Order: sequence, then C-alpha cells, then structure tokens
Amino acid sequence: MAVLDQLEPKKVFQFFEEMCAIPHGSGNTKAVSDWCADFAKKRGLEYHQDATNNIIIIKEATAGYEKADPVILQGHLDMVCEKVPECAKDMTKEGLDLDVDGDLVLAKGTTLGGDDGIAVAMAMAVLDADDLAHPRIEAVFTVDEEIGMLGAVAMDVSPLKGRKFLNLDSEAEGIFTVSCAGGNMTKCTLPVRRSDFAGAPLTVTVSGLIGGHSGQEIDKGKGNSNLLMGRALLAISQVTELRLVAVNGGLKDNAIPRETTAAVLVADEQKARDAAEQLDAALRNEYRVTDKDVTLTVASGKVADSPMDADSTARCLCFLSCAPNGIQAMSADIAGLVQTSLNLGVLTTQENFMAASFCVRSSVGSQKEMLKARLACLARQLGGKTEVSGEYGAWEYREESPLRDLMVEVYKDQYGKAPKIEAIHAGVECGLFSGKMPGLDCVSIGPDLTEIHTPRERLSIASTQRMWKFVVEVLKRSR
Repeated sequence: MAVLDQLEPKKVFQFFEEMCAIPHGSGNTKAVSDWCADFAKKRGLEYHQDATNNIIIIKEATAGYEKADPVILQGHLDMVCEKVPECAKDMTKEGLDLDVDGDLVLAKGTTLGGDDGIAVAMAMAVLDADDLAHPRIEAVFTVDEEIGMLGAVAMDVSPLKGRKFLNLDSEAEGIFTVSCAGGNMTKCTLPVRRSDFAGAPLTVTVSGLIGGHSGQEIDKGKGNSNLLMGRALLAISQVTELRLVAVNGGLKDNAIPRETTAAVLVADEQKARDAAEQLDAALRNEYRVTDKDVTLTVASGKVADSPMDADSTARCLCFLSCAPNGIQAMSADIAGLVQTSLNLGVLTTQENFMAASFCVRSSVGSQKEMLKARLACLARQLGGKTEVSGEYGAWEYREESPLRDLMVEVYKDQYGKAPKIEAIHAGVECGLFSGKMPGLDCVSIGPDLTEIHTPRERLSIASTQRMWKFVVEVLKRSR
C-alpha cells in the first residue's frame, strides 16, 4: 500500500515513492536506471542510457515553445545509505520504509534519499504531464554523485542541446545556489606488519555522534568519530603499552562519521579503562552542544587476528592524531563561506594495511592541491601512499545569467520577496557540466531537506509543493 498517495503534488510523490522502493545506493544504480528507461519507453520518449547507468530522457517542446531554448533538469539517482545501528534492513537489496510525520516525509531507520530522489521525481512529473507548457525538456539523471560525481564525469553530453541548466540538488528552499567548491576523494593507505603481543583484548568504541554532510555541515563543529578514535587510542597508549589490531569507522567519504570501533591489546587493562573514562568525560563536555550523546566506551573483547607490531601501531596512531580534518580556510571574498576543508569519512583495516579516505573540498584550486600534497606528505613520511579519485573542478560564479534572472523574477512574483543568491561549500554537478558544456547557464535549487546523509533525513511536503509550483512556472515563462 502506498504511503504517500494522499500527498500533493500527486505525481511528484508517486514517482518518489516508486523510486524509494528500488535500492539505489551509490554503486548500486542499475535497477533504478532501468526504471527510468522503462518510464521513457512507456511514454514514447527519446532516451539515452549509458554503460555507467546515467540516463537522459528528452521530451519535445509543447505548442508555442518550439523555438524556445531547451531547459535541462538535472539530478542524481544514487543516495547515501546510512541506517541506525538497530536497523536490520539490507539497503543493497531492500527498498525504504517510508512514513509521514506531519509536514515531513521520512524513512524508518534509514536515510530517505530525498537527496536526490526528489529531483528525479520532479523531473519525471514534468516529463509525464500533458497539461504543462514548456520548451524542450532534457532530463539528466546521473549516478554515483555521492562518491565523487563519477556519473557526471563519464557522461556523454552530446545529446544535449540546452544551455539552461536547472539542477535540483539543493536542500534549502529560497536559496539559489550559483557557485560551489571543487573536490576529490583522497585515500591514504599505510602498510602494517603484525606480530604477537601478550595483552588484554579490548574493544574501544566512539559512538553517539550526530554526523552529517561533510560539505554543508563541516562548519557546525560536529565530532568526527574517526578522529576522536585516534585521540582515544593515543590517550590509552600514553598510560599503557598498546597494540592496534583493527580500527574501522564511517561509511561514506562525504558523510561525517558517527561511529568508530577499534580492537586493541593493552598491557594494563585498568589503566586503559581509566584513561578512556577520563577522555569520555572530556568529550562530553567539549561536544555538549553539537554532539551531546557522544560516548567513548571500553569493553572486554576477543582478538581473532594478530595485532600490529609496535612500529605499525605507532604509525597508525600518529596518522590518526596528526591528519588534517575539518575547516582549513574561510573565504575572504564571501562572509561565512567555508573555502577549504576535508573530512576523514571512512577508516578501514585489512591484514596488511590501514586505509583512510578523505573528502577534500575547496573553491580555490590551489588550496585543493595543497591538501592533496599535505596528505601525500604525511602518508609518505609514515611509509604509506595516497590515491586520488573523483576529481572535479569548482563551479565559478557567472556575472550574467538569464536563467538566474528569470528565476528571481518568478520567485518574487510567487513569494513576494527576493531569493538568496549563494555559493556553497558542498559540491554539485553544475561544475562538471559547465566544464563539458561551454556557455552553460546554471542554477541549483531544491525543497527543504534536513540532516541529509543521516537516518534523521526529512523532506518537507509543503516546501516540495511550493518548489513544484515554482519549477512549473519557470518552465512556462521559458519561451
């Protein structure tokens, strides 16, 4: 039984619910891409689906708009799959359990994927409608945006005639995004050796953190569980001999990690527990505003693998203690805008190495290169290496933008006030498409979404209704 069938606009929420029934985490987008292709086939629409699962669906102009410039509507098919610890859902195989709470749509126990499923749903509603006035619509749905905009990098844009590009991947109604940071994923790998050590086995856990988007919320002072684990292990190692067995935390490079666990062996269990207890109290005080439920715990454990030797343990702890993280520079041009940052999003351990994956962002290309160099330098000094993927450039502000001017006009008419025109620290695909399509005129908008990339993600129904009305009117006036 449909959960959202009573919500308006009906078609938008119908397509959103259909999409939510299909597993579509990053790297798992074949089924949702095929769903889009089937949508196009049933309606006789031109479509182009590539080997990476990107898809373009084209609908020709309605009567009277044949000579109007085409409009590109763009969003991404993949979502960040996060869930609460007690949720047993396999998000690679099962759809979401949607619910409505007043004005909010949510998914029980998991992320909602409103980022960016609502963009896909809105574009599909436009493509499906037979009562809307519009120029040629070119709906562009990319994949793997959340893991480095890999779909946009691979996409062949030759079928696209439009140069007016309306990206629907923003999360704050009333804000027109017109510039964003560039970025990459930088993975640091440290080789480790293992040897026996006679010690008490313990499991150290950092949990209870809020997490969030590593771009839009990097300035909120939220705790990063991977970095706090490094702090905890260092504190324990200062009072008793410690050997690291494994440390793992975080699920996505671009999400601030909420929980990290480590298996260790220590010479003196009581001293280790005392040090952790003291740091737990300190963390609760430090993060009482941003992460009031932060918890550092130590429990008796079982060690199945041999621990790292003393040198490997020391190098891993040094890396976790000294790696740069968070805001590195604020913009001197735009008050309050983060210019450069990075987030240690994923920490994993295998038999022969520890790997740390960072999401690096900057609106200044030279500072992005500087962070890559710093991470490479640190890893190299500790005997490791770095690998960079998902490189994308910044989206630069455009002084003259007919699309932005039209959208401001429509917004003023509908809302009775001017929208905010902003640059953001998060990455959106406009930058990549601007590089591929000279002269592209881009604006990014979206309905109100809160706490994206976390199981607390919520989509406002009323905001979605207003944004739908707004998009329809922009298309109507695009002639």
